[in-house]
Amino acid sequence: MKSALFVLLAIFAATYAVLWVRSLRMRRRSLAEPLMAGAVPRPSWLQLAIGFVTNFFDTLGIGNFAPTTAVFRYTRMVPDEEIPGTMNVGHTLPVVLEAFIYITIVQVLPGTLVLMIAAAVAGAWLGSGIVTRLPRRQIQIGMGLALITAAGLMVVSQFHAFPLGGDALGLNGLPLAIGMVGTFVLGALMTIGVGLYAPCLILISFLGMDPKAAYPVMMGACAFLMPVASARFLRRENYRPRPAVGLTLGGVPGVLIAAFVVKEMSLTAVRWLVVVVVGFTAATMLWAAWKETRPAKGLGD
Repeated sequence: MKSALFVLLAIFAATYAVLWVRSLRMRRRSLAEPLMAGAVPRPSWLQLAIGFVTNFFDTLGIGNFAPTTAVFRYTRMVPDEEIPGTMNVGHTLPVVLEAFIYITIVQVLPGTLVLMIAAAVAGAWLGSGIVTRLPRRQIQIGMGLALITAAGLMVVSQFHAFPLGGDALGLNGLPLAIGMVGTFVLGALMTIGVGLYAPCLILISFLGMDPKAAYPVMMGACAFLMPVASARFLRRENYRPRPAVGLTLGGVPGVLIAAFVVKEMSLTAVRWLVVVVVGFTAATMLWAAWKETRPAKGLGD
């Protein structure tokens, strides 16, 4: 079954890449951006660096959505309303590569893996359809809350307060149903910027599985759901091409170096730094949303 999963994942990735290039070609005349290969926008060194660093740490288990949101907002590289689409579009192919690696090296029962991935994809399809229609202020509020959630989960992980988990490599019956409902919800939330990794690790551990089994589940779920979600962002052109390309081109070597060269490292200080940055970003995002609700003062006020 793993072989079939790999074939399907390769088809998803190839189809997504074709759709993305086609979308870029359709936008070419209106972008007024430098191009390479006739269609693909040329990212800056900073955009490539963002892709490398965020996907490097994503491979080691930190997640890439919260740090990417923080950097995009501080640099004003991407408007708030286009951050979810840019992250989903740009991080998709590096995450697919992560999935190939972790599904290969970490054991989990194929039935559980496939069903939980399918549930996450269904949730992403529903979530992306909603997010692409949301106005700027609602996206700011949603992402602000998402970042607060991410920061809270990081703090919990720092104190090792996750459920201990068990040694099971798969689920059956009611636990499997709960796992599918949980990954469906996480897939939907991921489209607005709630990273799937930490919540999925909590869910897997709570259901009695080996916490290591969370890696192929969460990497595989993201690898399948992100092309599905990103297809909607592409169709509505609700993303910024150059930063998205930077995330992809910088992200692929970041994944390979983290997985095969570094493999593991102490991330305690990095996680605390991410908590501080993400928490501050959440506050600024919610402040921006609140300011947009305040009536503009007239000359006579």
